Amino acid sequence: QVRLAESGGGSVQAGQSLRLSCEASGNIGNSNCVAWFRQARGKEREGVARLVTGTGDTRVVDSVNGRFTISQDYSKNMVYLEMNNLEPGDSGMYYCAARPLWCVGWTTADFETWGQGTHVTVSS
Repeated sequence: QVRLAESGGGSVQAGQSLRLSCEASGNIGNSNCVAWFRQARGKEREGVARLVTGTGDTRVVDSVNGRFTISQDYSKNMVYLEMNNLEPGDSGMYYCAARPLWCVGWTTADFETWGQGTHVTVSS
């Protein structure tokens, strides 16, 4: 069983940066799809970035392209989300999610394991 733990959230001003971390532990295979989702109050959870740990392949959604970067430290079972030039619309709870092997989609149903989340607040 894989367990995920997020950290790095906080409160910042618009234009500032944050780096979120996701630490995986437990029965981790050689490759997983790890994604970052976010959920604003009253809205559905949406995927913003994903990475395949075995290949390093990354994807980000258009709304954060150029501002958010997903990366990993494979040796430490860590996946990061670097968020730059933050906007108030980026506020919400950020979750790390994973599924074995490769990525198949961007919906919550496509992922098996979830962390508890870390909160991000961006004020104008």
